[in-house]
Amino acid sequence: MRADGLAGGDGGADRLGELIPVALRAMAVGVAERGGPIPAGGPAAVAAALVAERGEPGQAATDFEPGEPEAVPAPAELGPAGFAPPGPHDAAPAPAAGRGALPRRGVGAEAALEQLSRLLAAGSADPSDPACAAHLHCPPLAVSVAADVVASALNPSMDSWDQAPVASELEREFTTGIARLCYPGAALPDAVVTTGGTESNLLGLLLARENGIVQPVCGANAHHSVARAAWLLGLPAPIVVPCEGDRLLPDALDKLLTPGCVVVATAGTTNTGTLDPLPEIAAICRRHGARLHADAAYGGMALCSDTLRPKLAGLDLADSVALDLHKFGWQPVAAGLFAAREAADLGALTVRAEYLNADDDTEAGLPDLLGRSIRTSRRPDAFRMAVTVHALGTDGLGALVERCCATATEVARRVEAHPGLRLWGPPELSTVVLRPLVADEAGGDELVARVRRALLEAGTAVIGRAALPTGPGGANQLWLKLTLLHPHTTADDYLPLLDRIVATACAELVAGRESPVAS
Repeated sequence: MRADGLAGGDGGADRLGELIPVALRAMAVGVAERGGPIPAGGPAAVAAALVAERGEPGQAATDFEPGEPEAVPAPAELGPAGFAPPGPHDAAPAPAAGRGALPRRGVGAEAALEQLSRLLAAGSADPSDPACAAHLHCPPLAVSVAADVVASALNPSMDSWDQAPVASELEREFTTGIARLCYPGAALPDAVVTTGGTESNLLGLLLARENGIVQPVCGANAHHSVARAAWLLGLPAPIVVPCEGDRLLPDALDKLLTPGCVVVATAGTTNTGTLDPLPEIAAICRRHGARLHADAAYGGMALCSDTLRPKLAGLDLADSVALDLHKFGWQPVAAGLFAAREAADLGALTVRAEYLNADDDTEAGLPDLLGRSIRTSRRPDAFRMAVTVHALGTDGLGALVERCCATATEVARRVEAHPGLRLWGPPELSTVVLRPLVADEAGGDELVARVRRALLEAGTAVIGRAALPTGPGGANQLWLKLTLLHPHTTADDYLPLLDRIVATACAELVAGRESPVAS
């Protein structure tokens, strides 16, 4: 079968119907081979396995030409991670120094999908495994992934209406709904699609700059992208406001704030999931004539839950809001959104390119999509988000958020009750922060860091880390972090992980004492 067949047009859907099952079967094999949340051995082992299994790129199936039938190895013939064992005409695996060349001849669509899909699955971190809980990295919903296949096959490009007629209308409808979710009482809010919180925070500072506001201010708990955005936009480095309990202190903000500032508040910090006191911050901003941007990339979709929405009181007082649906929203990366209380503020993104949004075209009624992003070519990412919301409704999404937060609350209770662990504090969203007690008694931060790396190298768990000012005199201490974004797990699913953390900490402490280096 042709390797260069198209996904669209005559026969496109049929060809996809042949290829997608191949990829899914190979993915299932790879997942079974991995057998855990992440491949064991760490970066060196994964790189070595890739070299061993791939060999020199472009050596296999050198007689294949596009349009010819391709020879697909039977499952029994496939070696580790989905690669056929070397044949009589195949080169031996090349050393790492020989890697990097692209193959001159292909192996065909089925073989390529079977081999590389299996390899990717075998070598991936799996966010659907409860032991994979380090980051704001969600397991995507099947309906969203299926929608993404449709969007990829049709391939609308969202920089002009003639490339994306209905995709642009669906995006506009969806972003209007998101804007209303964030600003239910605003006269004319609007929202645009981004790649995530980093781009959304950049837009928040960009719109502030275009309104004559040039000094960013943020809490010590703010995402690193705030400082990066200031640097990219040529703005001064942010003024950093002290925090307590990973929450910005309003009194400290009040003392240093002046007109001409844009305050970035956080609704769901990366370290702990804590939410800044938005109503108080908004009142201080109004009093000082400052602008307010809310980074709600983590916590924002709690707006879909009647139970959790009060946690986000004051979000609608911000001038702009960042949201991520590849966190609470269960979308494949990337799925970011940026909402503005005043649609006119988004006029700062306006740019003219005669071949995309000529004046006479827009005057004739063709929508201007170029001013809906700082990017030109971009995928129809709103489509899978819109399909997901259409399938579940905001109530359904809200129920998933509630489940994750409830599970985190129960896991936190189990941590408190565990004789080998210390809890940082009760979770506000779905992040549980903990520390092995033996680290307080003997090993310190070095032991905490080694626990995380030992679990990672063993392939048994992927847990996060957070430096928080809980040490003597407010010095930073290293904590471990579980970010629970799996909506179908229960606290019982995480109990083995808690025990594993404690056991690993004890083993690492003994190993450290016995090491000649440690002595």
